[in-house]
Amino acid sequence: MSFEDALPLIIAGPSLRHCDQQHFTLWFVCREQLSGLNLTITNAGFERDLTEDDIHIVALGQHAFQYLIRLSQPDLLPCDTPLAYQLRSAGNPNLFAEVKGLTYGNETAIEFIVKPHIDHLLHGSCRNAHHHSGDALVAADTQVAQLATPQERPSLLMLSGDQVYVDDIAGPMLYAIGEVIALLGLNQEQFIDCSLSSSEQISYQPADLYQRHLNLLPKTQYKAKTAIKRWYINHPIFTSSIAENHLVSLNELIALYLLSWSPELWQMIDIPKDVAGLSNANTLRWQQEWTHLLEFKSGLQQVRRLFAHIPTYMIFDDHDITDDWNLTARWELAAYNHPFSKRIIGNALIAYTLFQGLGNAPSKFDTDVRPQLDALFQSPDSAAQDTLINTLLSFEHWHYSLDTSPKLIVLDTRTRRWRSESNLGKPSGLMDWEALMEFQAELVNQPNVIIVSAAPMYGVKLIETVQRMATLCGASLLVDAENWMAHPGTANTLLSIFQHRKTPEQFVILSGDVHYSFAYDISIRFRDAGPAIYQITCSGIKNQFPEKLLPYFDKLNGWLYGHFSPLNFFTKRKRMSIRGRRPNGARSKRLMNMSGIGRVELAKNGAPTKIAVLHADMSETEFLPPRRS
Repeated sequence: MSFEDALPLIIAGPSLRHCDQQHFTLWFVCREQLSGLNLTITNAGFERDLTEDDIHIVALGQHAFQYLIRLSQPDLLPCDTPLAYQLRSAGNPNLFAEVKGLTYGNETAIEFIVKPHIDHLLHGSCRNAHHHSGDALVAADTQVAQLATPQERPSLLMLSGDQVYVDDIAGPMLYAIGEVIALLGLNQEQFIDCSLSSSEQISYQPADLYQRHLNLLPKTQYKAKTAIKRWYINHPIFTSSIAENHLVSLNELIALYLLSWSPELWQMIDIPKDVAGLSNANTLRWQQEWTHLLEFKSGLQQVRRLFAHIPTYMIFDDHDITDDWNLTARWELAAYNHPFSKRIIGNALIAYTLFQGLGNAPSKFDTDVRPQLDALFQSPDSAAQDTLINTLLSFEHWHYSLDTSPKLIVLDTRTRRWRSESNLGKPSGLMDWEALMEFQAELVNQPNVIIVSAAPMYGVKLIETVQRMATLCGASLLVDAENWMAHPGTANTLLSIFQHRKTPEQFVILSGDVHYSFAYDISIRFRDAGPAIYQITCSGIKNQFPEKLLPYFDKLNGWLYGHFSPLNFFTKRKRMSIRGRRPNGARSKRLMNMSGIGRVELAKNGAPTKIAVLHADMSETEFLPPRRS
């Protein structure tokens, strides 16, 4: 058997992306370039050969070709009807027939359904491959498999940030990344202002891992204005506390995404459990990570099946690019004025565009991004790479909305920041004034909306207070001090939007980021008629908050900032009445710390009838409405 034949034809996918009445978007990666593609969508009356306009191909490497099939025409797909897709190529009547475990039950076709009215959705964030918690996407697939008909399935799956952790990579995962780069022949690149001249010089041997924070990642050239120990001239630009294996090259990032979604690639590489050359602490760490990754890869077949059947949407948060991405203006100055750190961030944005962004709203990238993306992968060189990175860093169309009922609006809270004018070291606002005005325009004439914000718009006030105190001490980067209330301009503008009488009467806000789950019912104080606001936070899919710490925050927050506490009147959100929902009816508990995927069921008027978290062990936590006053 030749090397090419040893690789499966389909390396990753298929994954359904943007699908509605006018659009069909399908993503997958295969080992070779295909010809004569023909698509059939059963029950939609669609069957034809695909043209160049329908297919976007990116040659990721010698043996990896990314395909994005994107169809757009009026009345393409019927609503609320079970549909099925089948893709043919020259010499292969069914490209996905050999993909193991791709269909549910006794089905032979990959069925999906378009629901313009959102009656049920899944949402979540923060999937860290080597975290010790279970993968809730596996539980979601198990639950979908138990449903009797496609009509009972969720309308969509919303992944609201940290789909991958670029800055927190396990040692065995980095070793696997090196193997995948060689296996697929992924492109190499040249570095500038780095201790290595090119990505080819990177070693993936175990003894060379856990060292990048010391000998590879760039450092600042200015004196940091903070009293915190260790923060002095030449302190690290990349501020993650676990950046020992932070990814730097584009081929590493491509390999990470493929390993996050492809069960077959894991079967083609052998990662040793026992290695030499590491310290005792890192040897133990390697073995623990190896065990957690063993569990992670065992669920990937189910994750792929879920993605193949449920339209999936994504938006970045910081770990998709790097920890504390654009948190302060000073961080931006340090990061973007250093050639190597700018390349690292730009590479992560290129990978996000390929594997996440393009599938959300392909047409948004056609004019500015796609020509440069194609030019880079058709003829890789540093000039083309830097040109694309500059374009992506100035790109202002990462956000998008869905023409559903309720309308779903996905916010970009990372790249259009409201920078502090008083102190460059203070946290920037998550959206600037212009971006917030565009957001408000999206709300006009909408009776109800679903908003996706990576960070909760209404967070746990005690934790926000701790972050504020740390900011006053000059340590905003150390406590990840970014929340919607951290910047007065952003906070006041956002709260004004909710209080404006022409905005929707009902808001459902879906968030993640924080590594615990909670739900708030919110209204405007002293107003009889006003919007009903539901802040629903689910995090993480495969991550958790430190177990011993969160219960103390939960209790203290209830004592200090409970519904009847007068301290609420000294906060920016004093005009809002905020009541926490009770996980499984608990008397005093409001926060749930267990990996899971959010489940929200909606009535016809857009109000949530059920807010729950499905955990990796198939248990469920339902957030029950607060008691009446």
